[in-house]
Amino acid sequence: MTDEWTDDQDDQDDQDGRDDLDRDDDGLDGDAGAGIDAAIDDEPASFSLFEGDEGGLTVEQRRTLVLLMKHRYVSAALQPAEWRTLLDSQRLLKSRLNDMFLDLHIDLHYQVAFKRQAVSEAGDRFPTLLHDVAYTREETILLVLLRQRFRSERANGQDIVLVDRDNLVENVAHFRPEFSMDRYGDARKASAAVDSLAKARVLLKTSDPDRFRISAVIEVLLPLERLAELHEWLVEQNAAGAPAAVVPAPGLADQGALDPGDRDPELEAIS
Repeated sequence: MTDEWTDDQDDQDDQDGRDDLDRDDDGLDGDAGAGIDAAIDDEPASFSLFEGDEGGLTVEQRRTLVLLMKHRYVSAALQPAEWRTLLDSQRLLKSRLNDMFLDLHIDLHYQVAFKRQAVSEAGDRFPTLLHDVAYTREETILLVLLRQRFRSERANGQDIVLVDRDNLVENVAHFRPEFSMDRYGDARKASAAVDSLAKARVLLKTSDPDRFRISAVIEVLLPLERLAELHEWLVEQNAAGAPAAVVPAPGLADQGALDPGDRDPELEAIS
């Protein structure tokens, strides 16, 4: 709050100021002046980007925070500038997410970062901006296949692992239950699953619309123990003749991916 002064007081202050400047013995010495300059330099810089902006983040930090909220993950490969900002401002950005009951997970080995719902120590459920997402049966099969392919190619020294849509659809068909006779419908579901994982950026688009690069995030999405459990689950489902089902998402929000209620984080639309 700024104090308001009368005109008379302002005039008196101006006169006092002139008198002080005219008198060397009452003026500020060099050390005092340096102290004031240092105090001015220590004042926090304004991060205002628009009228009424009271935010405390730089434009780079804000862009990175928006990416974290908007996308399922941020990676060094896809967003190198934001990745550097994330590492430089990790505590600050984590604090902003924590204010919304979200937590920040950073995997330095695979250079990916993502948000996930915070869990109360008392087991209480926090308000959430995220919603539960379940993978379809075809998407789950694809995740297993992609994880196996990625690990195999990386073991052979390949840094970039590419896959084709037709090959993926064909491989999903190998998991088709014996009772399923709708081959066209199954192929359509498998192709839709490819599109879904591309939208989630598990599959990265290339110049060829039917050719994709497998993102390293698959390693975080499906660690080896989860991969084995999912593969076993799919085999059991086929053996039992179970109909196509949705599978709890082995999501980025929770590494306990096979347990019901796990989350794959994606923002709800806010109207």
